[in-house]
Amino acid sequence: MPKSFLASKFHNMATKKVLHLDSNHPLMIEQLAQMGYTNVEDYTSSKETIENTIHEYEGIIIRSRFKIDQAFLEKATQLKFIGRVGAGLENIDCDFAVSKGITLIAAPEGNQTAVGEHALGMLLTLFNKLNLVDQEVRAGIWIREGNRGHEIEGKTVGIIGYGHMGNAFAKRLQGFNCEVIFHDIQDNLSNQYATQVSLATLQQKADIVSLHIPQTPETINLIDQSFIEQMAKPFWLINTARGKSVHTADLVAALENGKIRGAALDVLEYEKSSFEHMFADETLPQPMQYLIQSEKVLLSPHIAGWTFESKKKLAQVIIDKIRLNFN
Repeated sequence: MPKSFLASKFHNMATKKVLHLDSNHPLMIEQLAQMGYTNVEDYTSSKETIENTIHEYEGIIIRSRFKIDQAFLEKATQLKFIGRVGAGLENIDCDFAVSKGITLIAAPEGNQTAVGEHALGMLLTLFNKLNLVDQEVRAGIWIREGNRGHEIEGKTVGIIGYGHMGNAFAKRLQGFNCEVIFHDIQDNLSNQYATQVSLATLQQKADIVSLHIPQTPETINLIDQSFIEQMAKPFWLINTARGKSVHTADLVAALENGKIRGAALDVLEYEKSSFEHMFADETLPQPMQYLIQSEKVLLSPHIAGWTFESKKKLAQVIIDKIRLNFN
């Protein structure tokens, strides 16, 4: 066999490398290795340091450690795919990546069950004040009349965004004897779980609004004073999608005047882009101080899709898509 052929073959094998920027389920490493990739795990180096070697890699696996921008991608000369172990791709310059022929792989299928169950759990907790009454009973306080709850039955749930997450939430509302409607920018998505309507109709009918939308220029500050004023009835708000879809100061104003009866927030406007830390600086914004203190608000730390089961499912979805496209 000619030396040039062997050298070429060795070079191709040597450069079939995947860089892992965040830790994930072990099956990710195991199955990529079985597919012939060399796995390099670097969970601590700075973005600038990684840029010096990114030209060596065919693939990147990331959750949300830092933004993969144009400057980064210009140095990734061998890159064929980016696997985002999650639902959204907002931490990647998607247009530039696609222009370079890079395949973008997300995994909304992997944590749809977790998000659907978390949203339902937040709604039930909010309606029945479960977070508050648990604390009261532990403190020796026994209040029944002051802690009457609400029933989902007979209410209209309006879902904004009817992809994997919206579908999962609607599916889990079956059996509660409520009406489930949704609005989405794509047409003809109605199924056995929910009926598609215009945004105006949703605003007229909904008692509960649940967000299941990606972060895009169109969805940032979607829930603002104008949206809230166009709601025909006071309503409850659930957000397990992206924090920047809700203008927090306008949410606080609506909680104070009663137009929003309660809010369950797994995501916050003030989160760092990495999702791993709460705030971009050490100062709590005034609206956030209100949310923390309000008994009308239920908070969780961006964990709606964060289950033991979803960790494995997310990794497997990414692997399956890599195998489909590159093996």
